[in-house]
Amino acid sequence: MAGWKGLVTDPPKRATMSPVELAAAQAKADSLMRQNWRVMEGALVYQGKGFDNLCTTEDHGDFELFLDWKINEGGDSGIYLRGSPQVQIWDPTGGKTNPRHEGSGGLYNNQKNPNGPMKLADHYPGEWNHFDILMIGGKVTVYLNDELVVRDVTLENYWERDKPIYPTGPIELQAHRDPVWFRNIYVRELPRK
Repeated sequence: MAGWKGLVTDPPKRATMSPVELAAAQAKADSLMRQNWRVMEGALVYQGKGFDNLCTTEDHGDFELFLDWKINEGGDSGIYLRGSPQVQIWDPTGGKTNPRHEGSGGLYNNQKNPNGPMKLADHYPGEWNHFDILMIGGKVTVYLNDELVVRDVTLENYWERDKPIYPTGPIELQAHRDPVWFRNIYVRELPRK
């Protein structure tokens, strides 16, 4: 699982930790990662029961992220950009996690800016989906299965609502109590404008 580590809390809390505290918390998060995440048939697979996100060992600024994902029926997950939630992944057929039957790809935690996808482009649960996510400055564009679902929308800072999204931060794969699979993960760094 080179390039990945367990998530240690949110960015504001991490910033207050001493190097010793951070190292201890990272060791615990990495232990949970090894318990709950596996590489199976070329995919990163979460099989745990908690909220043990996986995050990149490197921070990213402006980038394009390509990845495939799948969930089970009723599944719920997401992709955090620069450590902030999230590009939503969930079962578009509804259930307890998605009563609105909304598709994946929206910026779920936005409050002031659009938070839903422009259209439903998901494949059925159990089938692979593909994201192409572009993060430039504070703006996000998302293609799901080659369909534009979010166009140039500001991603709000979930952790510090009065501040813009962080200029850099990790990419996180969300563990949300449900099994989730990720594969073919590529990050292309983009020069800052």
